[in-house]
Amino acid sequence: MSALIRYEAGKKPARRLTEQQLRQEIIQVCRLLHQKNYCLATDGNVSARLDDGRFLVTPSGYSKALVQASQLVTIDDTGQVVGQGKYNAQRGLRPSSEILLHLEAYRQRPDVQAVVHAHPPIAIALSIAGYDVAPCLLPEVILGFGRIPTTNYATPASVEGAKVITDLINRYDALVLQRHGSVTVGGTVVEAYLRLEKLEQAALITKTVIELGRARPFPADEVEKLAGWRRDQGLNRPGQDEEIRGACAVCSAGGGGSCLFPDR
Repeated sequence: MSALIRYEAGKKPARRLTEQQLRQEIIQVCRLLHQKNYCLATDGNVSARLDDGRFLVTPSGYSKALVQASQLVTIDDTGQVVGQGKYNAQRGLRPSSEILLHLEAYRQRPDVQAVVHAHPPIAIALSIAGYDVAPCLLPEVILGFGRIPTTNYATPASVEGAKVITDLINRYDALVLQRHGSVTVGGTVVEAYLRLEKLEQAALITKTVIELGRARPFPADEVEKLAGWRRDQGLNRPGQDEEIRGACAVCSAGGGGSCLFPDR
């Protein structure tokens, strides 16, 4: 049935940015994070993979509206700042306090080239209220993400904060950190950011459905069609296919109820 879906997953040509270009791309995304209210004050952080086990990361304590390309910090795979030649303005700056979270994503996913950690308000509010984002509500979430799981709670900027993503980031490109924010990953900084936009849009729709007080379950045959497309495109990571179908089967079961309103 997945053959009935007439579009294909985008295949982006590999592109290698210079470090200067990558710095500018991170700054562009930082400005978007602030403009969209995903990262206010000094919240949030962005990183990207460089060559030879190095990473670029936003500095601790800087607004995403104001940080400059020369202030991005270069670290190794242990989180230690390493020398950077002409980018001497970064001297004395520290990498984001959430760098352990970023490094865990890179360790678990060699394919990941960029990580965005943000504080999207609606997704956070849903996690506090005990709701997942778009549980089998939207076809584009199943197609693009499979699922958007919510992690267990962990203290921000802690070792535990990195550990709670370990199993999930292996299978998913977008996570909600309970009471804290989101993590999205991608092959580029822009791709990781765009996944954040989709996550918060799905959170807004979920919130609206909750406010309306009613959610129709996703038909099981439609879920199977979408899940089949992901399989055909080779997008599912190990165990993901079973999780998608299993979660949506629960949502569709029992008297017209849904995961948002399990008792109705």
